[in-house]
Amino acid sequence: MRAYPCTCADEVASDERVTRVPTGKVKWYDAEKGFGFLSQDDGEDVHVRSSALPSGVESLKPGQRVEFGMAVGRRGPQALSVKVLDPLPSIRQAARKEAPVKRRSPDELHSMIEDMIKLLEASVQPSLDKGRYPERKQSQRLAEVIRAVARELDA
Repeated sequence: MRAYPCTCADEVASDERVTRVPTGKVKWYDAEKGFGFLSQDDGEDVHVRSSALPSGVESLKPGQRVEFGMAVGRRGPQALSVKVLDPLPSIRQAARKEAPVKRRSPDELHSMIEDMIKLLEASVQPSLDKGRYPERKQSQRLAEVIRAVARELDA
């Protein structure tokens, strides 16, 4: 019998039933077929179905770190629920972060925005006033200008 009160830390440390949640990486996942395999950090591969993915997640990418509940079935370990620990950044985001950022001066950005507004007023407004969209080639050029301004604002 103890002479001092038991703390929660003592209970957790002495309780042998405490288990840790398995973690690992996505080995591969086929979104079309709706299944794939996870590699446990310490153990065999685990089958994962699309129904085990968190809501809003439709696919897993190889190398993604995951945490999962699992059960052992006739065909081996199966993931019951998956939690994505570190979603991989998209290629576009990774390229944007690695690219050196050279921001334009506020005066240059001001001029770019003025030019964009003039271009919108001169080429898009008249078409829309007539109930039509601008010509495709003109729209593509305009979209490039808008993206350039957006990149400057986002940098």
